[in-house]
Formats: sequence, C-alpha cells, structure tokens
Amino acid sequence: MRVIDIKGRKGTADDLFMDDNYPDPVAETDRIVVRIKAFGLNRMDIMQRESVYPLVLFPESGPLLGVEFSGLVEEKGPECKLGFKIGDRVFGLAYGSAYAEKISVRERMLIHMPPDMSFETAAGIPETFFTSMQAIYLVGNLQKGQNVLVHGGASGVGSSAIQIAKWGGAAKVITTAGTDEKCKLCESLGADVAVNYKKEDFAEVVKRETDGRGVDLIVDLVGKDYWLRNVASAAMEAKMVIVASLSGSVIPDLDFRVFLNKRLMIQGTTLRNRTAEYQNNLRDAFVEKCMYHFAVGNMKVPIDKVYPWTQVADAHRRMEANINAGKIICTTD
Repeated sequence: MRVIDIKGRKGTADDLFMDDNYPDPVAETDRIVVRIKAFGLNRMDIMQRESVYPLVLFPESGPLLGVEFSGLVEEKGPECKLGFKIGDRVFGLAYGSAYAEKISVRERMLIHMPPDMSFETAAGIPETFFTSMQAIYLVGNLQKGQNVLVHGGASGVGSSAIQIAKWGGAAKVITTAGTDEKCKLCESLGADVAVNYKKEDFAEVVKRETDGRGVDLIVDLVGKDYWLRNVASAAMEAKMVIVASLSGSVIPDLDFRVFLNKRLMIQGTTLRNRTAEYQNNLRDAFVEKCMYHFAVGNMKVPIDKVYPWTQVADAHRRMEANINAGKIICTTD
C-alpha cells in the first residue's frame, strides 16, 4: 500500500514523501482493517516528524504519522463482535499510522459515521474531541452552571472544547484566539466571549465577564506565557487542565502561593500514551455525550483546508505557520 513517510525518520515538511510499497496491515484478533479516505493533522504530527515528540511507542504505534482517520471497513479479524460490516463508513483513533491507504485498529476504537457526515469531517473528530472530552469531563469534571476558559479556541482541541463545554451545560464559555477572524469562528461554535489575545488581556476580560469571580475550569494549551494570567482568571477552587505547553513548560521562580491561596487543582493530561482500555472508555464517553449532537447538527468540525495527501507537505507548512482556523485534513483519493 501507499503511505506518507519521512526521509531518515526525521526532518522538515520537505522530507515527507510517498512510499508506494509499504506492507499492508493485517486484521488479526479483534482488529479491523479500514481503507482510509481522509486523515486529520495534529501538532503532534509535526513534533513527531521533527523527532521532538515524547512518543511512548506501543507495539501498534509504528513509525508512521497520524492518529485520526475516516474510511471504509475492508476486513475484520476473527474475534470481532461489535457488528461492524464490510463497507461500513467509520472513523476512529489510532496510536499512529493514519497517513496511509489502510490501517489496522481495534474495533473498540471505531465509530459509525452518521449518514450525512463527510469523510473529511469525520477525520477531524477523534483526536481533538477525545482530548477535549478527557480534559473537560474525565479530568475537569465539568458541572452544569460553571464558567469555562478555553485557550486556543480556533485550534482543533480548542474548537471542540468550546462545543463540549457549551453543550455540557457551562454557564459561560470564554476563549482566546489570535485574530478577529478566529474569534468569530469561536463565537459561531458557541463561545460566549472570544478574546483576541493580541488586543486584550484575557484575564481582564474574564474578570469583567464573571463579575470578578473568575472561571471554574481552564483548558490550557499554551503553558508558560499564560501561567500568571490563568491563575488570575481562576475562581476559588477552580481546576486547570494542561493539555499542551506551546509557549514552554518551564516557569522560572514559580511561587506556589499564587495557586495555594485559591486552592487550585492543576493537572496535566495526555491521550496518546494511555492504555487501550482507557482510550476505549473515553471513546464510549464521547459516543454517549457527543454523537447525538453530531447527528442532529449541534456539533461540527470547523475545517480550515482540505489537501490531497500528495500535498501533505503544504498541509504541514500551513499548520506550522499557525494560520489555520480549524482542522487541516488530507484525503487519500
């Protein structure tokens, strides 16, 4: 089969190339082979390409990029029992190897696509929505009526977190983004307030919008540069869930008093290096809380741009330039 690989297993976007003689995956035990129609890009793909991603390799990860995909069921293992049929339209999450014509995944990680959903949309769901489900429910324990602050609202994780928080009963969802256009996108997804962080101090906006109380839950992808303002934005006994640290992970001269005084709970979380059982349970929680909203059109995947996978290098460069508002998708046809 054909796959997208990296010359020397490490490099720039220019080092991505198509290998047309890669071994086909096998449908063993409870695994299903899916013929991929589309796959989503994530920042971890860039980090893995550059060999700076702290990848914990599970036996099924492999060296290929990509963790989210959509496509057609092509082959089933002998132990499959969840009712998937050959030809079914599905999407799912994998530990890796989605930049390919085919992928072999555990059937528990597959989800049937709603009839009207496109392959491009489905491919943009798993990584970002599962990550947001994890941050908001499993870790953040969102309660109805709470206020939520989501950073990077126009990113894949940010845009999904806005919707999950809003449809989960948050009283007010405040988000940050880097342009007015991205702020408008966030508002279209359900954000009550979208802050252009290049024009306003989000901590001041949070203070104003919550009458000085602060937010109960913060989903942070930025890290170091937002630390003090996140603490200032937090209500008493708020929770801060750190999903990424794009501005850096080391905070010089950290003063514990700034969060001791508010009794803050701060927790980092990851998804890719979780066990299969954990990911299975997260998948089930997503189906329970989100699939209805996708089926009726309440939730959506904002797609920034779709590339044929022969132009995957251009797709990577667009993400690296941080100009995308929404998901970047590649199609294999």
